[in-house]
Amino acid sequence: MLRTLAKIRKARSGMAAVEFALILPVMLALVFGSIEVTNLLICKTDVTNTASTAADLIAQETQISNTDMNNVFSALSALVFPFPSSNTQVIITSIIDDGHGGGKVAWSDGYHAIPHTVGAPMTVPTGLITTGGSVILSEVTYPYTATSSYLVHIPFTMQNSFYTHPRRVPQIQRVP
Repeated sequence: MLRTLAKIRKARSGMAAVEFALILPVMLALVFGSIEVTNLLICKTDVTNTASTAADLIAQETQISNTDMNNVFSALSALVFPFPSSNTQVIITSIIDDGHGGGKVAWSDGYHAIPHTVGAPMTVPTGLITTGGSVILSEVTYPYTATSSYLVHIPFTMQNSFYTHPRRVPQIQRVP
């Protein structure tokens, strides 16, 4: 019996397979976790780029029509590729000086989102709106869902907003 136990103790033929079986789940979790974190960071960057691009596209104009706004929203939905754009919510708002150091909504449009009410007061950083001037505010919200739901089950909602001044006129007009 002692000889049999000694043979078992010296046998090493299946040890690599056992070690591999123990380490494989941890390694797979690390690999797929790294992929998910990378996708999450890429999506966050896309949301930030979408917010800044939305404000920049509008700020280049002197007036915006419904066709122009639809074209901007179509272009913005392409910026979140390869992630689904159907969940992207974008609100673009022109905020004008209210005469008391604050701002109010001149016009607002939403893509898969409810725009701000015209005339409603808006809080903006101090000194951002000059007397008689305006700013364009873009707000982007994106609910990110992990591609491998085996590891991460929690959806992340990413939000970003961006202010910019109109480039060619003090206030951009919204026309039908």
